[in-house]
Amino acid sequence: MTSLPERMQTRFTELVDIRYPIVQGGLSHLSFAELAAAVSNAGGLGQIGCACFATPEELRAEIQKAKRLTDKPFGVNFPIGHISLEPFLDAALSEEPAVISITGGNPEPLLKRIQASGVKVRTMVLVAGVRAARKAEALGADAVIAVGFEGGGHLGRDDVGTLVLTPRVVEAVKIPVLASGGIADGRGLAAALALGAEGIELGTRFVAVRESNAHPHYQQALLEAQETDTMIIERSIGRPARVLKGPVAERIRQVEEELERAGATAEERLRRLLPLISGAVNKRAALEGVLDEGFVWAGQVVGLIHDIPTAQELIERIVQEAWEISRRLPGLFVAPR
Repeated sequence: MTSLPERMQTRFTELVDIRYPIVQGGLSHLSFAELAAAVSNAGGLGQIGCACFATPEELRAEIQKAKRLTDKPFGVNFPIGHISLEPFLDAALSEEPAVISITGGNPEPLLKRIQASGVKVRTMVLVAGVRAARKAEALGADAVIAVGFEGGGHLGRDDVGTLVLTPRVVEAVKIPVLASGGIADGRGLAAALALGAEGIELGTRFVAVRESNAHPHYQQALLEAQETDTMIIERSIGRPARVLKGPVAERIRQVEEELERAGATAEERLRRLLPLISGAVNKRAALEGVLDEGFVWAGQVVGLIHDIPTAQELIERIVQEAWEISRRLPGLFVAPR
């Protein structure tokens, strides 16, 4: 193997001062300091997930822990949901992380709060369409993450894949764009760059690394799954999300279909589904390993996951593969005579 490039120069690596344009997603219940620091130490951008913590004080303590584990930039992810995030955001801002990312819902209130704080922090917003990307840019976001329909976890409602979505968003905004969804290796990084992105975000792939606190049963399920072994839930409540197939996921889908046939209101659908889609049900499978009694987030990229390396091994492999592809491509073109 040839030596690894010292760094990759894209607008995103310059923006957040990292070596390689590879971002670890804000994995629900899985993005703690150990994983975030390992990714950042390897040259990418690790993230701590706000959703992992019950109180702002716990989040603040985890950020402080990450600072002890790495002197490199890392981010804090805020998924918009059913709880007030403002106290958590204030706690994070008090620790001045390099990046804050916002996923799901309307990012405007959080972005305005960040801007009003005066804290020097870069902001990223996850989007699944051109309109949302333009809005994020207009609100002052520093970068957007375009997540295609292949991705795991919560997605957009338009069912647009990464291959089309990424260049559409690149065309629509002037700020750096990261590609997400269906990316697990250097081929995905090279493809994203060819589509005009400035880097990539990986979610499911970072579940299956040694620093992840995902239960071994969850990781093994990712290794054994094929790209056809995922499904969409929560579409009936306007929050489509991709999970690994399993008994609980199938039950969720069944309940959704029953509610749709019955013409249930949005409120009734949410009330019936909440016990099945709660964080506790997710943690039962993801952290406790009882896959038949919970569900786990997973993208179609499971078909490309074949081992459980360290975060450093994974990032170095991705960069190496992308570099080899970039050196091979010029030889494919024959100049006109």
